[in-house]
Amino acid sequence: MASTDYIPHISYDSVIFGFSGDKLKILLLEYHNTELLALPGGFVKNTEDLNDAVRRGLEERTGLKNIYLEQFYTFGNYQRHQPQVLKTILEANGFDSGGEYRWMLDRFITVAYYALINYNEVVPQPDELSDFCKWYPVDQLPPLMLDHADIVAKAIDTLRENIDRKLIGMNLLPEKFTMKELQHVYEAILGVNLRRTTFQRKMLASDLLIRHEKKYSGEAHKAPFLYSFRIK
Repeated sequence: MASTDYIPHISYDSVIFGFSGDKLKILLLEYHNTELLALPGGFVKNTEDLNDAVRRGLEERTGLKNIYLEQFYTFGNYQRHQPQVLKTILEANGFDSGGEYRWMLDRFITVAYYALINYNEVVPQPDELSDFCKWYPVDQLPPLMLDHADIVAKAIDTLRENIDRKLIGMNLLPEKFTMKELQHVYEAILGVNLRRTTFQRKMLASDLLIRHEKKYSGEAHKAPFLYSFRIK
């Protein structure tokens, strides 16, 4: 990973959201021999677009290609420059932090993205510096390195602001879902309980949904209707 292969002083970090059925979760990495937890991220090659670099990293971590992705903020505070943290990660993995990898200790401005994926379709994969990559509930996150907790907080705020306009549930649910499943996604993102009748009335009046056949799993009269998002 030579410094000449990458755009200097620019990195990206990805907040990868998934919905497990009752919890909104994100993917985190733990760096080998450090106990440091971080968002999946990386660097941009001189020969690729920024968005392509992020998609490349997401595919490596999730195995998925067609992922909803949105750039939401750029983090450039001087306080995020903590070379000792990166030095610890490099040396814990057997790399010489004073040699060809010295460039990783420089100050980086990071462009943050959030991704929305189907939780059930992913087998998380760690990168070469990490012991594991796994899901954590957003309301039970462990301490994160550098300013990654701030990045997560900003991503959640953005997700909440966009929840209707961006049809957030479309990427966190299967193609067809029940009203109850949709409500659970909204509650997990907003962090509040919603009144069932009010939520259903709002969604049906929004013209965002297409109603399909009922989901039969027992007594016919209790079977809920299935819905999908109307693509505009």
